[in-house]
Amino acid sequence: MARIIKETVRGLDLVELEDELLQNREIFLTETVDANTTNELIKQLMYLEMQDDEAEITLYINSPGGEVTSGLAVYDYMTMMKAPIRTVSIGTAASMGAILFLAGDKRQMLPHTRIMIHDPSYSNANMSGKKSHEIQHELDKLNETREITAKIIAEKTGKSLEEVYKVTADDTYYNAEEAVEFGLATEIINAKELRKRGTRK
Repeated sequence: MARIIKETVRGLDLVELEDELLQNREIFLTETVDANTTNELIKQLMYLEMQDDEAEITLYINSPGGEVTSGLAVYDYMTMMKAPIRTVSIGTAASMGAILFLAGDKRQMLPHTRIMIHDPSYSNANMSGKKSHEIQHELDKLNETREITAKIIAEKTGKSLEEVYKVTADDTYYNAEEAVEFGLATEIINAKELRKRGTRK
């Protein structure tokens, strides 16, 4: 972990950069979405809401996506929080990373960032040895997950499910302007605005 030198009442101290950003109510998702990364995110969100349930929390996202179940756990928690959430795409918010981006009350993108949405895919491609009803069961679960994520996109963008299914059938990338037009993002900001609008304690 990166460390910075900070002046405290004890003099100059080495502090973790992540701890300093956490005190400023800024957290990050810059890895694959899985049980470990989402557990850390939920703990950070819990901590920040305990500290102040009215001050804005900023979640910066640059993630290729990952596990749907883990990601939806964070999405559900974020949407139940009293504290306002600002999500900021700082690279590419793809797949489940895009769904978590949509959890923000404000959804901001830097000018050259991207969002990618698509239908969930089956993570275990080995179907050998499975009976037809077992394969159908897996397909039913996959279609159920597809409907869940499509409903989230539709709710946040104001699009119909049919419109969402049309664009999620393939990997569909949106630049910042396209994301705002489609309703995925609420605005585009530049680097100066990014820091200016961050919550300060």
